[in-house]
Amino acid sequence: MSKIVIDARELRTSTGRYIERLLYYLQRIDQKHDYTILLKPQDMTSWRPSNPRFQAMVCTYKEFTFGEQLGFKKQLAGLSADLVHFGMTQQPVLYRGRTVTTVHDLTTTRFQNPDKNPVLYKVKQCVYRWVIKRVARKSTALLTPTQFVKDDLVAFSGIDPAKVIVTLEAADPIVEAAESLSELVGKDFIMYVGRPTPHKNLERLLEAFAVLQVDRPDLRLVLAGKTDANYRRIAAAVQARELQNVVFTGFISEGQLRWLYENCAAYVFPSLSEGFGLPGLEAMLHGAPVVASNATCLPEVYGAAAHYFDPHDISAMAAAVNDVLTDKKLRAQLIKNGHTQAKKYSWQTMAKQTLALYEQVLADKQ
Repeated sequence: MSKIVIDARELRTSTGRYIERLLYYLQRIDQKHDYTILLKPQDMTSWRPSNPRFQAMVCTYKEFTFGEQLGFKKQLAGLSADLVHFGMTQQPVLYRGRTVTTVHDLTTTRFQNPDKNPVLYKVKQCVYRWVIKRVARKSTALLTPTQFVKDDLVAFSGIDPAKVIVTLEAADPIVEAAESLSELVGKDFIMYVGRPTPHKNLERLLEAFAVLQVDRPDLRLVLAGKTDANYRRIAAAVQARELQNVVFTGFISEGQLRWLYENCAAYVFPSLSEGFGLPGLEAMLHGAPVVASNATCLPEVYGAAAHYFDPHDISAMAAAVNDVLTDKKLRAQLIKNGHTQAKKYSWQTMAKQTLALYEQVLADKQ
């Protein structure tokens, strides 16, 4: 029996689905080890262990702070863990215990965020690059969600590829009943859901949509996601271009997202950089034909279940979407392939692989 600590401070963030599913399945498959799950104060009431070997503990130290580097390091040392799993790259870089780190992607090292102070963000980016290299070298082992991210991390940090294990993520069916959006009922629309940061490439999607509207003036583009400064920037671009039929939903429920997937003419994923591409896989699971960028990991994850385009080429993007809108045979094949592709992935398998790595790291300690 060993004591394992899991840093779950990212539980309610955009990458939190990974850590939430890992915890869910670890509690079902591991009756041997004792776990301490570190949570932000606001998450202590929303996450409750279902396995008596798991206990929640508050962690007040925020990411990218001096408190994380000093106070969090002290907290970890006081826990005397046999192994700590950091669910993200950000962590106390001077912590000396045995660690497993999950690196989701290196996107933050390469793209700016207009929502942030540009000078401060640039400084943080430089620090983050150093942290990634430091963490990659000091971690006993690392996890990535795709082979692409593994290769990218190895090239970026110069570490031994044998240290890095690929544990694929998965999509779950939405169990909430589908809930229609009244303004879209009976309408022909393509959609995107997610964050609007620059690497998501929504500006080029707008340009491609303008091309499509020449022959399809009634087609709508639905952009679903919580309104923030970046979405307001995209909305300003829509207004400046005088584009019609672009629908910003703001925050939507799981039921509304399910309805969008089930009723869209196509799910379009124009991203320039991804670590896994979970939304496209989720769209496939719910019967949406997927038109996707051929960048980074997406062909690896989607296989033959997506119709691809060069994300830098607006004409190619518009043509690929038009293919799916006009070719019934292609559309049907994508939907069929999408169901098959989505079912290849399993959160439980990911958790089992992660537990196997824990066991390997703990065995090497003895």
